[in-house]
Amino acid sequence: MFLSGKHLRAAAGAALASLILAGVLYLRLHAQQPTQPAGPAATGDELAAIPAAEPSAIALPLAEDRGAAALEQSLRRLSTTASLMMIVAHPDDEDGALLTYLSRGLGARCTLLTLTRGEGGQNAMSAETYDALGLIRTNELLKAGEYYGAKQLWGTEIDFGFSKTQEEAFARWGHERVLYDAVLAVRRERPQVIVSTFVGGITDGHGHHQVSGEIAQEAFKAAADPSVFPEQLKPLSEGGLGLTVWQPEAVYGMVPFAPVTEQGMFDYATGKWAPAKFKNYVTGETTNGVPSTDVTIQVGTRDPVLGRSYAQIAREGWGQQKSQNGGAVPSFSGPASTSYHLWAVAPQAAAAAGGASPNNPLFHNSKVNIDTTAAGLIRLAGSNPPAWLSEGLQQLDTGLMQFESQRRGQTGPSAALALTPLYRQTLALRAQAAASNLDLQAKASLLLELDAKIGEFQSALKSLLGLDLIAFTTHASKIEDGGFRGAGADETPRSVSPGEDFNVRIHTAHAALEARLLKTWLESPAGGANGSPWQHGEPLNTSETPTTSDAIFKVQVPNDAQPTEPYFTRPNIEQPYYDLTHPEFRERSFAPWPLAAWAEFTFDGLPIRIGQVVQTMQRVLGPGGVYEPLVVTPAIGVRMDPEARILPLDGSPLPVRVTVHAQAAAEGTVDLKLPAGWTAQPTSAPFHLAAAGDTEPILFSVTAFSIHAAPGIISAPFAIQATAHSAGQNYQTGWQSVGYPGLRPYNLYRPAQLLTRKVDVKLAPGLRVGYIMGTGDEVPDAIEALGVTPHMLTPAELASTDLSEYKTLVIGIRAYSARPELTRAQPRLNQFVQQGGTLIVLYQSGNFPAPLPLSLGRSPERVVDESAPVKLLEPTNPLLTSPNAITTADFDAWVEERGHSFLESWDPAYTALTETADPGQDPQRGGLVVSHPGKGTYIYVAYALHRQLPELVPGAYRILANLLSAGKQPTQ
Repeated sequence: MFLSGKHLRAAAGAALASLILAGVLYLRLHAQQPTQPAGPAATGDELAAIPAAEPSAIALPLAEDRGAAALEQSLRRLSTTASLMMIVAHPDDEDGALLTYLSRGLGARCTLLTLTRGEGGQNAMSAETYDALGLIRTNELLKAGEYYGAKQLWGTEIDFGFSKTQEEAFARWGHERVLYDAVLAVRRERPQVIVSTFVGGITDGHGHHQVSGEIAQEAFKAAADPSVFPEQLKPLSEGGLGLTVWQPEAVYGMVPFAPVTEQGMFDYATGKWAPAKFKNYVTGETTNGVPSTDVTIQVGTRDPVLGRSYAQIAREGWGQQKSQNGGAVPSFSGPASTSYHLWAVAPQAAAAAGGASPNNPLFHNSKVNIDTTAAGLIRLAGSNPPAWLSEGLQQLDTGLMQFESQRRGQTGPSAALALTPLYRQTLALRAQAAASNLDLQAKASLLLELDAKIGEFQSALKSLLGLDLIAFTTHASKIEDGGFRGAGADETPRSVSPGEDFNVRIHTAHAALEARLLKTWLESPAGGANGSPWQHGEPLNTSETPTTSDAIFKVQVPNDAQPTEPYFTRPNIEQPYYDLTHPEFRERSFAPWPLAAWAEFTFDGLPIRIGQVVQTMQRVLGPGGVYEPLVVTPAIGVRMDPEARILPLDGSPLPVRVTVHAQAAAEGTVDLKLPAGWTAQPTSAPFHLAAAGDTEPILFSVTAFSIHAAPGIISAPFAIQATAHSAGQNYQTGWQSVGYPGLRPYNLYRPAQLLTRKVDVKLAPGLRVGYIMGTGDEVPDAIEALGVTPHMLTPAELASTDLSEYKTLVIGIRAYSARPELTRAQPRLNQFVQQGGTLIVLYQSGNFPAPLPLSLGRSPERVVDESAPVKLLEPTNPLLTSPNAITTADFDAWVEERGHSFLESWDPAYTALTETADPGQDPQRGGLVVSHPGKGTYIYVAYALHRQLPELVPGAYRILANLLSAGKQPTQ
């Protein structure tokens, strides 16, 4: 039983919990000792028992995380123990302004749990979809998180496309899976407060949103229940995770932003109104009307240290998610707020009347009073805490307040000397707690909080003393003077391969002469597949000045080093959750980077550690030098392009293109593994690369025998596997660097495989097709597979070329949003249709011009059930009969969705050819409409052909062939 936001009932005391950090074991490669460290020196033993922090992958921090701003925020974090977890469904669902306010403004420890990686979303920046898009959106949210100041965790659920109900989402994911991920995150991070941007009702719209709102509330209660996922609570020695239960102190949901009126509440997923009822998933109660606004946070407050408001900082962060928004418009300074409803509060955190505070309303308000002081950590030790702990925490709390009041803006070594006694005291208190007879739960809870404080002390001292570390690969073996512009990293490859030797330079600096470098070293997670370590000897070259130190090491990658790749995979796009190749990494953004550098400084006899992922430098025209973390790739990669293609309509051999990528000079052969009875010419082909790079496509002609496509029967596709043989090794996978300019890339690995099948499809002869690409799709590949190579029109051609040389023009998905010149060219496109051409427009994200009026409406409809029945309204229309007789069977075996952006209205001159709908949705007839302005044909297609064609869905090819053939006769 919990105290709900409505009733505030008395309840039993909540259980306390702890976390045993499941850190990754690192192999230490080498420690460099400066020649003569001066002043009092630390031994490093003080930090030996403390779990190492995650080395930073950010080579160039934001301005908000440097200098005086970084120092001020470090001190804010030292002054509080406030902690919060936000749970959302997708990247860009987060309340970034709230996270920024709490993390940067108040110093709270903030965690963002995102259930999916946004795999089913649209992509405004590139052609990547599904899992590749998930990698893009992961990195986008990580970039946004730099602005928010929040740690990030991820669920194992996959965004399977727009879902209209939470029932559907739970049916696909499984309630237990989602709750497991949320409870695991809560038990690991142990936040005082849980919030969600959704409430678990239909005002959330998307079914995934509704799930996140419900699960946030359920996790508040379930994380404290030892009967819920007891396997998480088993000791590590028994195969468990070594966690303990945890009871957060309050749970909030954002006040619904969708309209709630006398009509009820509006569900934008279905476009329907429903009675205004909201469920509290903690207490099980249902209320009528809008949930009350219990706290309002002024996120538009200007931070004088950061120079702008939290909402402005967060807006820039949200704008990093360009695949969804194309980039954000900066927000003005001025008032901005976000409001939340309290669902429940734990008994120990219930406020007495009149307990509101204007500065920290989530933690202190009229209903909630959460102790966020260091002294308040005594609550973790139970009802009878030892006096030494109570006194130590109180002294720490008092000391921190005195330090801040007496500092008066002072920085540098003098301020650092005033802080080190408190750091020393915290180290001693931590050691005493570790050696005490406190019970396991209390001890683990205290150690986690004290470890966080130790990290915050080091961060503050780093800023006060001007400590710096950067580590990067280099071609140099000798440290050179940087001249009057200063030294910098040289351009190097982004990856290394098993067995490769390369150089790493570690550069450190300390602005304060009183600080000294004690040692530097390299660490790698677990080495190779068999545990073999990364090797190197003594530095090739070193250099020291009074305030800097440099060393270059030659490093060797283990021969069995594994590629840097996602630890989350799935066998096909239909599976709505990930399998984990490394369960120990569950909820991490990615697997640990393969190599990190560490430096330990000493000041006033105390150690200060800094960790940095080893970087590479790429020089990009315009931005200049761009740091990217070092990754491991195989020595050779093999890719097939395209990865799916139907067999040629005329029975000719299937062209197969194989590209070999090598990290260094290489030679060998490539051959194909074929279905039984198939043949390839040549049977094997050589390749030779004089340096790192890609081969020209290696061409094979594959002949398939005895393949018949029976009407109405969809058989499994055939697979063709490519293998490269080089230096006694076989390679059957390749990788794609997924991302776009300005976003950190990540490698996605795929087998070198081409899927193919025979499709019973005809196409009109003599077609000449022009394609106007939007944000990116694979429709041109499908057109080429039908026997016509489309010409990709450039902006200049769209503006001035003679369009009459084409029979058909196709406008790709979201092209009107991505290519402004398209709207300017609309009069020419209209004239093209008037004079007899066929213009096909694939789905668009917003209203667009056409020869005759049509409209998507304010909230374009979509049909998300890929198996939703499709009715042919005009079965005898030539578009449905020639050259292929389209039936409802052509809509079988579709994936992801039926379509997106169905028309809301259109001119009477258009003919609607189909009707479909999700359960409970109004019939949608705007998915395939055709008109004949002048002598030509204009077609709008909302059906998701762009998703079906790469999956070799036969009906999609037959429909596409009819669209391309409009006005022509079929080939035999």
